[in-house]
Amino acid sequence: MNTKVTTQPSKLRQFSQSDFFYYFIRNKTVVVSFIIFLLFILLAVFAPLFAPHNPYDLAAIDIMDSELPPAWMAEGSRNFLLGTDEQGRGILSTIIYGLRTSLAIGILAVFLQMVIGIFIGLIAAYHGGWLDNILMRFADIQLSFSTLMVAIIISAIFKTLFGAQFFSEYALIILVIIIGISEWPQYARTIRSSALSEKKKEYVEAAKVMGFKPFRIMFRHILPNCLSPILVISTVQIANAIMSEAALSFLGLGMPAEKPSLGSLISNGFDYIQSGQWWITLFPGLVLIFLVLVINMLGDWLRDVFNPKLYKG
Repeated sequence: MNTKVTTQPSKLRQFSQSDFFYYFIRNKTVVVSFIIFLLFILLAVFAPLFAPHNPYDLAAIDIMDSELPPAWMAEGSRNFLLGTDEQGRGILSTIIYGLRTSLAIGILAVFLQMVIGIFIGLIAAYHGGWLDNILMRFADIQLSFSTLMVAIIISAIFKTLFGAQFFSEYALIILVIIIGISEWPQYARTIRSSALSEKKKEYVEAAKVMGFKPFRIMFRHILPNCLSPILVISTVQIANAIMSEAALSFLGLGMPAEKPSLGSLISNGFDYIQSGQWWITLFPGLVLIFLVLVINMLGDWLRDVFNPKLYKG
């Protein structure tokens, strides 16, 4: 008697045959954007390997090398391909390390936004009633202000409570908290809308009949079915968080000069444009533009693929 053994295809094979991969591979713009974004990630993660110099190492910085133009210009140096800043640090090295800082702030801030927003949104949708009204009215109040205004207010509170030195020392963590607190209502409203529709489905009623606790129903059953719009928002919010940090840097509330991010590099070099040292601001600015552009393009494509009806840009 012949017996046929059927084997399930591997997860990699299933993914390669999925509609998601099909639409991805056919969109050349998205593929290029994804490759560029991966390159940015690799540069950020392995910054010490790719950067010609360490901008944090004071022993490797010579003030005599300050404000050198890019290497292809008359007074440029081969040691500094994109020139140097006012402290003698190579622009290329500071960009690579600044890219790491900006991406860290963007990703961690979005993670904090997501945790706060999902928790509040699920509780509001599941319990409803007066609790839903209070939480959503609070979210509406915060949404009535611009993100930058909320971030400025929170930054001022942090600086007043802990002092400028403490703010400078723990700037990355503080900026993550500031930007995270400023943007959570986007997640809360989106997850609430998705959870309200999921809440009425039979599997939720079955979980209640089986005696599962509300916390388990919310996070083990409802949440996994609400992740598509969350993925789209998270992609776009990373770009928004990076831009928020850059805006705060222009207001003197971003990363300090000794711990550069792309935003602080642009801000620090802005004063030197009039004196002719345009490269100090131009190159970090171009990298920031390309980084935000590719992230937004990926986010727009994900929005089209998943088509979350409740997403607001």
